[in-house]
Amino acid sequence: MALSWPAAATAAICGSCSPPPLPRRRFSRAAAYFVPVCPTGHPGPLFCAASAYPAHPFSPEVAEAVESLYSEFREVDNLVAHNTTRVLKAFQNARVGSHHFGGCTGYGHDDGGGRGALDNVFAEIVGAESAMVRSQFFSGTHAITCALFALLRPGDEVQNPDCMVMVDNCYGEFVETCEPPMVGADLIAGSLIKNPGGTIAPCGGYVAGKKIWVEAAAARLSAPGLGVDCGSTPGDVMRAFFQGLFLSPQMVGEAIKGGLLIAEVMASKGYKVQPLPRDPHHDTVQAVQLGSQERLISFCEAVQKNCPIGSFVKPVAGLTAGYASEVIFADGTFIDGSTSELSCDGPLREPFTVFCQQYPHNGFTSIAEQDLCLAGRAPMKPRSSIHPAS
Repeated sequence: MALSWPAAATAAICGSCSPPPLPRRRFSRAAAYFVPVCPTGHPGPLFCAASAYPAHPFSPEVAEAVESLYSEFREVDNLVAHNTTRVLKAFQNARVGSHHFGGCTGYGHDDGGGRGALDNVFAEIVGAESAMVRSQFFSGTHAITCALFALLRPGDEVQNPDCMVMVDNCYGEFVETCEPPMVGADLIAGSLIKNPGGTIAPCGGYVAGKKIWVEAAAARLSAPGLGVDCGSTPGDVMRAFFQGLFLSPQMVGEAIKGGLLIAEVMASKGYKVQPLPRDPHHDTVQAVQLGSQERLISFCEAVQKNCPIGSFVKPVAGLTAGYASEVIFADGTFIDGSTSELSCDGPLREPFTVFCQQYPHNGFTSIAEQDLCLAGRAPMKPRSSIHPAS
């Protein structure tokens, strides 16, 4: 006879005790994945085929790693709360409303104020005088190029005590409690298909900093004299920019947790990782030195297998513009090329390091981690350059 909740849950608490009238779900701290356990205190998870709350699907090594990182995860939660508060204040101060989601066409001169509101929100969040968030930046590299051309002139001295400071902020947004303009950077640039897009923005990039340099970068993006008040943006894209920016602190927090987990598990298996699990993280990239081409390829295949998009695809290394060696990529992402979703890449050369960008939900990274462990189990002789973190 099929049982409905809560009857199903009360009928199958665990094999060691009699069911109470109505179980109170307790949650194991084991990794804050809310693993239901027997309410009477017996070991073993609350599990029933009819229950909506099965035992966690993680291997013991992954569960142990999550347990050991409990305090680090709490610190990340505090970071997320701090940054989310800052983002919310910026939205409120700019009086963002649904009328800002309308977008615009053609020259983009009549956008209903959405473009200006988004720029103001972003500028306040990063502590800059001005900001320009645009769909017309087709990559972080494009935004960085516009920023550099805005700052540099022929004959500029490389070593100059009065030099301006420009920061490539890709992967660095919301990883700490402050952003580069807050500590004196003249200009920053980055991509919206990384951290500040919150996995929702479909394209775009930004520059932010001193107003004079933001306007100079705008002239490089469009043409001298046009300023920042031009360029069409469809309404659905404008809404995605606002929503992705609002969600990005939470998404970045989950990515940081995923990086900590990868570092903890892989370091415990003898691989050199950078940064170490308990070292400060200044971006969302986690590097793992795998030591062989076979393990690098297997690792990328495991990541691709655990992606929601293209899980059936087998990554193949090849030549890519901007890289000196063949590179293998794994990126089954909803947004093409997005590195704020679960993805990784690595050049096929010594020391065969893979660079991981974690999925913005730590649970998915934990599921993928089990296959990543299997991918790294090829025989490896201990070497002084590859050792567990102490």
